[in-house]
Amino acid sequence: MRDKTQTNSATAGDGLIRAGAIVFFVGALATLVTVAPLLLGTTPFPTYMFGLSMLMGVGFLIAGAGVFQSIASGRRRAREGS
Repeated sequence: MRDKTQTNSATAGDGLIRAGAIVFFVGALATLVTVAPLLLGTTPFPTYMFGLSMLMGVGFLIAGAGVFQSIASGRRRAREGS
């Protein structure tokens, strides 16, 4: 019996996973920009700029929530199917 889910269909947590990835990469870019002056020996950015580096963790948590939402959705579908 073939699986009824198509490979290109969107699941419940896909939006959160995409949003989390975007926030993570913005945080990674902010980390690179913030750390670069320290490595180059120039004047460092203000302290609040280091807070933008925390977006990496926030993005990771958002994507993790999306993964758990996808898992829960898959389990619900499996229970309904049996």
